[in-house]
Amino acid sequence: RYLDQPDAVSWDKLLSPLVGMGGALIPITAGIEALLSTSTDFSMWVKIISLILIIASYALGSYALIANRFFSGMVRIQSERGHQVVSGGPYRWVRHPGYAGAILTYLAIPLLLDSLWSFIPVVLLVVVLIIRTSKEDSFLQDELAGYREYAARVRYRLIPGLW
Repeated sequence: RYLDQPDAVSWDKLLSPLVGMGGALIPITAGIEALLSTSTDFSMWVKIISLILIIASYALGSYALIANRFFSGMVRIQSERGHQVVSGGPYRWVRHPGYAGAILTYLAIPLLLDSLWSFIPVVLLVVVLIIRTSKEDSFLQDELAGYREYAARVRYRLIPGLW
């Protein structure tokens, strides 16, 4: 049912599941690394900082979800719900705060799990999310009324001052 949404864009029917699989690969990779006894033992301070980053990124993602009633797991225009641009909450600072929060979470998890190997799926997942962000942003600029003007006001997609 998730991938069967008729108004979802075709490219996201590939990217969305890749994000889900990538998220699952992080702890699986950490588990394999631990089984092979090659895992790194990060200090308690690194783990505390990574946990703080994870909590902060979950807060950012939750804030984006609460602020945007059109937040969806699949890229689509929700015309049946009167889809319109959301520019409040974290959308004042970046156009895709949900993805920004997800990326921060994915980058912090390997530190919490003592796993350098987990950075391999994290890097791949971050690349997929950057591609998805770029494609979604272009799609919204072309298809959602007012989004192009919003993008001119809120210049950054994921990281203020960078991109």
